[in-house]
Amino acid sequence: MAVSSGEGKATPDRHVASRRAGEQGLLFDTQVSAPPEDVGYRGPTACSAAGITYRQLDYWARTKLVEPSVRPAHGSGSQRLYSFRDILVLKVVKRLLDTGVSLQQIRTAVTHLRDRGVQDLAQITLMSDGVSVYECTSPDEVVDLLQGGQGVFGIALGRVWQEVEGSLAELPGERAATDDRGDHPHDELADRRRARRTG
Repeated sequence: MAVSSGEGKATPDRHVASRRAGEQGLLFDTQVSAPPEDVGYRGPTACSAAGITYRQLDYWARTKLVEPSVRPAHGSGSQRLYSFRDILVLKVVKRLLDTGVSLQQIRTAVTHLRDRGVQDLAQITLMSDGVSVYECTSPDEVVDLLQGGQGVFGIALGRVWQEVEGSLAELPGERAATDDRGDHPHDELADRRRARRTG
């Protein structure tokens, strides 16, 4: 994203802005490991890792803000599976909402993030003034926004990545493969009914 630099600003302002960015952990010093591509996480796990309610998760899936990319719901009883990337985006959406950014702006930001490769996401810092969301991919862009007074807060996706990774290490995931009864996704409700009947 092109970020306008603050013209006519004194150099000390830039040092102050740079120090602020460093203190907030916004300067791209985060190393991340590639998430497993064939593992999905059920709704309750996604909620726990992203810090959201199941109602939010369901609403955002129904309105196509953040849909489960590993396995969508197929009728009653089927389980949605969210990828690591989906959960990362869910957590970012929650943070942006908490700071007062409108759902319309968040939707624009999410659409933009969808076009990025998974590893690219870790190198992005989202900055916002509470109205607009700016994507920064270099320390200079972050500092320019802070110096110009536009960036009231920032979300370093590399840090969010590490938080999600830490949360998911403690939570259950499952392989995205279909079960042995054919090409239909695993149906937990049917399994429970079958177990009750066979007893």
